[in-house]
Amino acid sequence: MTSISVLGCGWLGLPLAAHLISNGFEVKGSVRSKEKTELLKSISVTPFVLDIDNEMIEQLWKAFVESDILIIAIPSKNQAGFSSLISVLETSSVKQVVFVSSTSVYADNNAVITEEMVESESSVLFQIESLFTQSPAFTTTVIRFSGLVGYQRNPGRFFQKSGRSVSNPDAPVNMIHQDDCVELITQIIKQKKWGEVFNACADSHPSKREFYTKATQNIGVSTPEFIESETQTFKIISNEKIKKTLGYEFIYPDVMQISYDI
Repeated sequence: MTSISVLGCGWLGLPLAAHLISNGFEVKGSVRSKEKTELLKSISVTPFVLDIDNEMIEQLWKAFVESDILIIAIPSKNQAGFSSLISVLETSSVKQVVFVSSTSVYADNNAVITEEMVESESSVLFQIESLFTQSPAFTTTVIRFSGLVGYQRNPGRFFQKSGRSVSNPDAPVNMIHQDDCVELITQIIKQKKWGEVFNACADSHPSKREFYTKATQNIGVSTPEFIESETQTFKIISNEKIKKTLGYEFIYPDVMQISYDI
């Protein structure tokens, strides 16, 4: 049985760990507080209390990464912490890493963004990606998600507080549903697509004006103020590579058709 460690069982990592269990994998999962360990146990995930932003207890981390595959699903940008983690990984059984990243590593260049585009070297997240991809001890696949939406993440709720506005209202949005995130990572593992960089975003790219107007109307919140401008800065994330490589069809290809928990 392939063993997988999921670093960060939060909004994305928890449903991912549960999905991997249902697909027959043996899963370890990390949380940052002891109170959350019972939730992991309830879905048959072996729990660890770890925090990359605190002093690293090497023995505990070594036990956590005693797996075939490590999935990194935490938002930390602590380069020193990730460097310490890599040192542990280099003497572990981990042979493959999935690093969950973001399409924010690309600048807004008013064009369609593919994996061949140059990343922003000033991006701390890109620098952390490089720490993993450059290590010879394991093979890393980087998956760069666009804006995350879905369960407990309804974009209309962002505007429940007054005074929040939207700039560049006619620029296209790049969004992806949690279910697609979970299934894409699972397929990368099942199909053994290692050493790759993937962009992951839904097919459709409505304007911010269209997207946030509908999102707020659906929950009865006032339409946000749109700050008009003559020029728009944007990027359109292409998902062609990940669809072609994995033979994947998105569960939620049209972000305007997503229904959210109210």
